[in-house]
Amino acid sequence: MPFKPAHLRLGDRGEKLAARHLRRHGFKILYRHFRGRQGGEIDLVCRDRDTLVFVEVKTRTREDFGRPLEAVHASQQRRISLGALAWLRLLGNPDILFRFDVVEVVLAAGAPPRIELIRNAFQLPEPYIY
Repeated sequence: MPFKPAHLRLGDRGEKLAARHLRRHGFKILYRHFRGRQGGEIDLVCRDRDTLVFVEVKTRTREDFGRPLEAVHASQQRRISLGALAWLRLLGNPDILFRFDVVEVVLAAGAPPRIELIRNAFQLPEPYIY
């Protein structure tokens, strides 16, 4: 297996912990690392009861520079939204509920992981067409 940089290993670990956390809270993980053909990417595509959930996982080792959620800027929200629209197109543009969540994972040295789910972390930017 090729060497992975530390920040990618950290991200992988955070995504595994986030997926486990979501499953414990009743989410069904449908897909990991979805990439749309015209751009866009989503860490986790899930179902929470009757709602399709597009999840961005943000993993940090410390919060000196703010919460992980604060790192989900407008440009990243657009990238995630593009991925969500690509997923919805693959489903044939269904009339279903969907939302965007962020899972914060803080892996501080010497402390247990802190995992927090932020539901409806942002909205799909208007106008959108799928």
